[in-house]
Amino acid sequence: MQSISPETIFRGKDAWDKALPHITKFTKSPLLLGRGIHTNILRNKIFNDLKNQNLNVNFSNLQFDCCYEDISRVKNIILKNNHDSVIAAGGGKVLDSGKYIAECLNIPCITVPLSASTCAGWTALSNIYTKEGQFIKDVVLGSCPKILVYDHEFIQTAPSRTLASGIADALAKWYESSLTSSTIDDGIVQQAIQISRVLRDQLLIDGEKAFKGQFEYNPSWRNTVEACGLTAGLVGGIGGEKCRTAAAHAIHNAITQIITPNKFLHGEIVGVGLLLQLRLEEMKNNNKLADQSTKQLLLLMKQLNLPTTIAQLGINVFEDNNLEKIADFTCRDKSEIHFLPFEIHKQDILEVIANFEQQKIKI
Repeated sequence: MQSISPETIFRGKDAWDKALPHITKFTKSPLLLGRGIHTNILRNKIFNDLKNQNLNVNFSNLQFDCCYEDISRVKNIILKNNHDSVIAAGGGKVLDSGKYIAECLNIPCITVPLSASTCAGWTALSNIYTKEGQFIKDVVLGSCPKILVYDHEFIQTAPSRTLASGIADALAKWYESSLTSSTIDDGIVQQAIQISRVLRDQLLIDGEKAFKGQFEYNPSWRNTVEACGLTAGLVGGIGGEKCRTAAAHAIHNAITQIITPNKFLHGEIVGVGLLLQLRLEEMKNNNKLADQSTKQLLLLMKQLNLPTTIAQLGINVFEDNNLEKIADFTCRDKSEIHFLPFEIHKQDILEVIANFEQQKIKI
């Protein structure tokens, strides 16, 4: 079985208003799930709109990331109040939590992304973290969300940093899937890879214009946010597991094991992982184009003010045994690093990260 897409998608300007009548057809008592104080105004609007539809709506906010402690607490709230759906409005951690909770309780989930930082509003997948933000595992869900509401006016309110992060995460679809699935003879998977190639090209062309430009009458912005939040999810839905992640996400998951005072967004860490993946391809797979790809990617990342080294993520890999910790987690048995078409060992990770952090990549 393959969960490819949400059952119904509303996108564009006024998507939320258009979705409301449809939402009321199958839920009478939804729980509105959110998190950050920065999205309170939007969540209050969503809450009031649901109230105005005569729905018995309640709300709850996550205290941490998508972690078991929060998941358990929110599940109990839903059971206590007999809620019949979850409406998750926020970033990736909120969306992942909502999907996971809904699946556990066998109730529908509606996702309302409030930024373009991730494709979590689309996918049948939830990433589980500790309270401190350390990656634990990803969980494949039985279905994609019942409804995805991708309202451009909601997305416009998000900080530009979230868009940059979403661009880096969406770019990973090409860099990872083209490597891990290149020898798979399944036509659908190959088509998913080609969609990810078009996605990459569009982001390379439009990404900076979207990041630095205005929202209104800016097709680059519209195309970019939908690429990040919608097309990236479609690639994983059609292509399956190996079209989702490889070295970049494996390294992301390992870097989250190092707790730092400043939190970085998922795509910001994945972007650094992409640069390291290209170095691995050059070192282990004799990829002659990896250096050119690195310079092309690095140029865009600098235009988007994205971190380009682990040091810029607030981690000195040469202190506190951090390099060993990252290498160990990257190479653990169930790591996505093993989706690569060549063998990777701990020593490879130690070497590539040490070299990467010590040298400047020149454009």
